[in-house]
Amino acid sequence: MPTKKATSTAELPSIPFFAEGRNAFNAGMQIQAQAFGALLRYQIEGLAFLKRRYEQDAKLIEELAASEEMKDALDLVSVFAQNAASDYAAEAGRLASLSSKLASEAAKQARKEAETIA
Repeated sequence: MPTKKATSTAELPSIPFFAEGRNAFNAGMQIQAQAFGALLRYQIEGLAFLKRRYEQDAKLIEELAASEEMKDALDLVSVFAQNAASDYAAEAGRLASLSSKLASEAAKQARKEAETIA
């Protein structure tokens, strides 16, 4: 048996604080969405870095397994350690830059939402 969806033509009373409440709720949701987006950007950057480092780790193991002399192995490990230190320093710089960018975006969004609420 088909059912009919009840529709109402009654209008809600115009209560001023409902609009402000919606604005505040939307502003809060925007801030949470921005924070979640920032978290995801950090995770993407971190995982991309780890992927590159793990590939270098695997390459080191392959090269060590293929090396026939102790001198070659020491050279391989030395170069690997230098590259790893450089990579970690560069990654720290990228994360600092990303943090600065995200903080600036968050401040802009907070000002915008504060104006919306006010």
